[in-house]
Amino acid sequence: MSDPKKAREKLSGAKRVVVKIGTNCLTDEDSKLEEKSIEKLADDIADLKEDGREVILVSSGAIGAGLGRLSFGEMPEDMKSLQAASTVGQGALMRRYSECFEEHGIHVAQILLTQEDLTAPSRFQNFKNTIRTLFKWSVVPIVNENDAVAVEEIRMGDNDPLSAFTASGAGADLLIMLTDVDGLHTGDPKEEESAEPIRTVEKITPEIEKLTEKSSESKFGGMYTKVQAAKIATDEGIPVVVADAEESNVLKKILAGEEIGTLFLAQK
Repeated sequence: MSDPKKAREKLSGAKRVVVKIGTNCLTDEDSKLEEKSIEKLADDIADLKEDGREVILVSSGAIGAGLGRLSFGEMPEDMKSLQAASTVGQGALMRRYSECFEEHGIHVAQILLTQEDLTAPSRFQNFKNTIRTLFKWSVVPIVNENDAVAVEEIRMGDNDPLSAFTASGAGADLLIMLTDVDGLHTGDPKEEESAEPIRTVEKITPEIEKLTEKSSESKFGGMYTKVQAAKIATDEGIPVVVADAEESNVLKKILAGEEIGTLFLAQK
């Protein structure tokens, strides 16, 4: 068995980091953008940039922010409304990111993708070329699924797998997925008081996957999709940490080797 402490310490050497954050961490109960959450995220990423690291942000939240701005009482069920809401929310989301990062003297760039962009060789190469150029300019790329044009057949369904494919395409050294719980547990911590945190996962086995299947959000945006994304990334040789977005200085602590969240070890 690997030494968990040494595995954590190795994270300090990560030069290129992909950070993914979900809708629940960016919006309130009324789907309004949480200003403080976005400010905190920008502060945390700016800390990594200050240390000389390259960072890509994979951000959900466009549909949620759009529904909030349009004062929808509940989530529409039809795809057309969700796609249209994303166009309203994406602009608001990017404007707030731009404002928060500019306080640190950092420019951001928007990249909207569909699954085809990650599976068609020429499109995928263009994506990688764009990322490399933005890094040369010290710009933080902000990636999201292109909800406005994605249809059910080509939608990735959630930004967790998108973050894994982004990390692979960008040649990242580490993928950090920020959520509203402190990593993987033996049960659903929102429903089971006895659920205990799992700090290190050497390999994602069927037993590990089974732990997430009972989650109330298992089919979309919950721990299930995060473990599936971690499986993609770790198979590509990229370690993954799932941690609580509200933890103070969360990114800095992870890169310092502190034992927070769950670390999924790279498989090669």
